[in-house]
Amino acid sequence: MKVGKTERYINERIEKNGALLFTVIDPVDYKTKESAVKNGIALAEGGADAVVVGGSIGAQGELLDYVSREIKEQINVPLILFPGNIATITKFADAIYFMSLLNARNPYWITQAQTLSAPLIKGMGVEPLPVGYIVTQPGGTVGWVGDANIVPREKPKIAAALALAGEYLGHRIIITDSGSNPKLMHFGPLPPAFVREVKSAISCPYIVAGGVSTINELRSIYKSGADVIQIGTAFENSRDTYRKVRTMSGIAKEEGKRKLKR
Repeated sequence: MKVGKTERYINERIEKNGALLFTVIDPVDYKTKESAVKNGIALAEGGADAVVVGGSIGAQGELLDYVSREIKEQINVPLILFPGNIATITKFADAIYFMSLLNARNPYWITQAQTLSAPLIKGMGVEPLPVGYIVTQPGGTVGWVGDANIVPREKPKIAAALALAGEYLGHRIIITDSGSNPKLMHFGPLPPAFVREVKSAISCPYIVAGGVSTINELRSIYKSGADVIQIGTAFENSRDTYRKVRTMSGIAKEEGKRKLKR
């Protein structure tokens, strides 16, 4: 499969800037669809390198169409779908994480959902991003929905082996996700040593998702090797989304420059 426009954008931005910040909008978690759209636009205007839309349960149909369409029309960065299942797809997106959940117990999440959705995605003209997806402790909703054999935080070598297997199987992006749930925020992001272990095992872009909410955590994860940090809950709960994402995107640029100098 050829590299598409959005994947090329990601690769070129990583090469040029060293580190990127992706932001997540789960339409189900907002009181109104209009507030989800407003937040998505603020994230892009504040400096996010991409706006990711989706969720584990309920982010589909008319709600997903509306939020994706309205955000996409008003931003100048890619809008990427983060699907929870075969129904969480819309034509109003630039690309989709075409994910295989590498540590799923149920083969449905490894190849079957992908088989069912591939013709639909092709027909819509949405760019598939070949992603190897790994759920780590605590896992949150995605761990339960995806029936994942969740990787413990004290076992980074397991995640590194999964990531390398994913790359060997042809995935051109690897994501580790510790789950999004405000009640799980006390876990914090993955330990720096965990991120370093995974990054050292692969040569493709590495996205770290879940648990990052503070400036210090952001810096630590970038310094540990993440090419992209993906944040959702911290912005959803922010009183001033634009200011917070502007600050965090500034940190991404700073750490990216340091990474390029090393």
